[in-house]
Amino acid sequence: MSREPDKTDLDTGDIDLETLGEDVPLLEGIRTTRAIRRLRPDPVPPALIRKVCEAGTFAPSGGNRQPWQFIAVTDPERRAWVAERYRKGFHDYIAPAVEAAKDPAFPEAGRRMQRAAIHLADHLHEAPVHLFVAGFKRRGDPQTQALYPAVQNVLLACRAVGLGASLTTLHRSFGPECDAWLGLPDNCPTCALLPIGWPEGRYGRPPRRSVDTCLHFERFDSERAAAGRPRR
Repeated sequence: MSREPDKTDLDTGDIDLETLGEDVPLLEGIRTTRAIRRLRPDPVPPALIRKVCEAGTFAPSGGNRQPWQFIAVTDPERRAWVAERYRKGFHDYIAPAVEAAKDPAFPEAGRRMQRAAIHLADHLHEAPVHLFVAGFKRRGDPQTQALYPAVQNVLLACRAVGLGASLTTLHRSFGPECDAWLGLPDNCPTCALLPIGWPEGRYGRPPRRSVDTCLHFERFDSERAAAGRPRR
């Protein structure tokens, strides 16, 4: 297909879930997977949620322990429960940045990102899937070294199949309450929340500084790193 698949293709039977996203070139998918925080409320088929989570299970993990657990919250009342708590914590968190953005010298790109993040927080209850990623601890510590690669795999899979998604950890501001509400045992906390849905916008290549400003051979080069450091 010359365009990204969407919900209409699924409704009309133009797309086979088994083959959906399988032809997206790996490096193209990596380079064009950006955070999409404006989502339509249309439901996502459970089989498609399963497909992107399956991609998560192919992440590396020490000893092949595969500690991840995925909890997809789709019920509107349950999503509202998450959104109410997330919204409060988010607005408390972002308030200093919103104030800083009033400065005329504040980068416009930063304002755009703020607006998208605020939109997600204010409309989180409308996102059809709240995907929580949790994982069993090992020796008392979360195995985030395995969980975040799994998260990235899910994000890449969402991009491949045409779903919008982003990564947030702000739900950890009410983490113990949320984990208990999800029915998770104490030794399996969540580390990430991925709001997923059909995107209002499109995937595209996000602005990135050159890799030459952050790639070092043999020793760290402070001048090279300083030249590429984003100004905020």
